[in-house]
Amino acid sequence: MWRQPKEGRLTISTDTRTLQIPTADGQADAFAAFPDDGERHPGVLLYMDVFGVRPVLEQRAGELAEHGYYVLVPNLLYRDGPAPLVELPEHITHEIRPAIAAKLIPLVMAHTVERVLRDADAYLGFLAAQPEVGTGPVAVIGYCLGGVLAMRTAAAYPDRVAAVAGFHPGALVTDAPDSPHHLIPELPAHTHLGLAENDMPSESVDELNRALAAAGFDNAAEIYPDTVHGFTMSDTDAFDPAALQRHWDRLLPLLGRALADR
Repeated sequence: MWRQPKEGRLTISTDTRTLQIPTADGQADAFAAFPDDGERHPGVLLYMDVFGVRPVLEQRAGELAEHGYYVLVPNLLYRDGPAPLVELPEHITHEIRPAIAAKLIPLVMAHTVERVLRDADAYLGFLAAQPEVGTGPVAVIGYCLGGVLAMRTAAAYPDRVAAVAGFHPGALVTDAPDSPHHLIPELPAHTHLGLAENDMPSESVDELNRALAAAGFDNAAEIYPDTVHGFTMSDTDAFDPAALQRHWDRLLPLLGRALADR
């Protein structure tokens, strides 16, 4: 059983809400968790993994809210319907994972960079308009594909994003002209990438580290030992309690440094 995250503020009472966020292309269904103390708190945009908005991500948002953050979790694939887009079991085993992913990956592939950034503008604007969210930049974090989208959002909106974190983000280095690793010089100073051991080939990890070093990032990327892709998700066989705790040990101080006094 993994431990509660300890870094940061003392846990506080929280509220949750289901939302519809207007975008340029429709209405995105979303989940939000935030302190219910009537005060303003720093905003966090949390991007889902491939399996979408579901209880494990709602729990993740709630845990962050207990540390004093307003956390927004949008359904990135809202154009294809509300979450969940496919029927999910309570636990995603290694055996059934490929079949579920095969249904969702075509939808993910249709979620172009242009769509990502249009939606990001709507999500960031929504956060800025909430009475529970403080003024100033927010943090963007993501899991799996969400880690890549967090990087794209941070690079595209540098005045609105103060921190970015991605966990088991997968294909950060590709041959495409818009490969995520080309965005590294545009990322905020407060950046952390937590990789599974099988997320990328060793030569891609080397290329990622060269790009980080050239941009002046020290220790921004870390391979979490003895992990496989998806290690933070407790509703899958990939889950690793020690790696999830390491994720909290990296994420909470990062948010604390970047969003202090927001």
